[in-house]
Amino acid sequence: MPRITAERRAANRSQIVAAARRCFSRDGFHQTSMPDIAAEAGVSVGAPYRYFASKEAIILEIAGDAFRVMFDPVEHFADAAGDVTVADLVAAAIEPVSGDVAVDGSGQAVPVDELLRCAVQAWGELLRHEGLRQHAEAGFEHVRGRIADALRTGQRAGSVPAELDPDRGARIVMALLHGFVLQYTAFGLDDTAGFTRDVRIALGDAGLLRKQR
Repeated sequence: MPRITAERRAANRSQIVAAARRCFSRDGFHQTSMPDIAAEAGVSVGAPYRYFASKEAIILEIAGDAFRVMFDPVEHFADAAGDVTVADLVAAAIEPVSGDVAVDGSGQAVPVDELLRCAVQAWGELLRHEGLRQHAEAGFEHVRGRIADALRTGQRAGSVPAELDPDRGARIVMALLHGFVLQYTAFGLDDTAGFTRDVRIALGDAGLLRKQR
């Protein structure tokens, strides 16, 4: 029997992740079994175990994708911008999920609704799964640190208030993003452009008028 190519293996893995994401989004983590994922993917019952040790490992990957889609652009923006504002950082995270489709870590197109529904469910898992919580905490602290650094850069440029503590300010940015995800997923917030504009107004972002000119 010929060996599977790296490309085929990657495609099979992506197929299983996509199937799991559909199942989790539709039925929830705990109502979805590995056989359910295999059936959704159209593969044998044992096939998912060739790529993932457990359902929890798939949850970890999908949750990571959800937050990476939002926070990677924040990091890139923070690296590139000198006169960053708090609202700029929020907008940078929201923009990738403003449409119907986003791009996951493997470069695959992913329905935003599925991705964010899985993200919300993942927060609940943090309360009962220590391994997932530790992984999420490490990712959270990394992003929070990068946002805090960006706010310090903004303070030096005069675009972030000098009296704002950057570490606490980074938590404010994260809280706004988490709140956006929850409202988008559970409470019908679908006007992302309006939300971004109102964030700028609510935060007194002097850059709003500059960006509109």
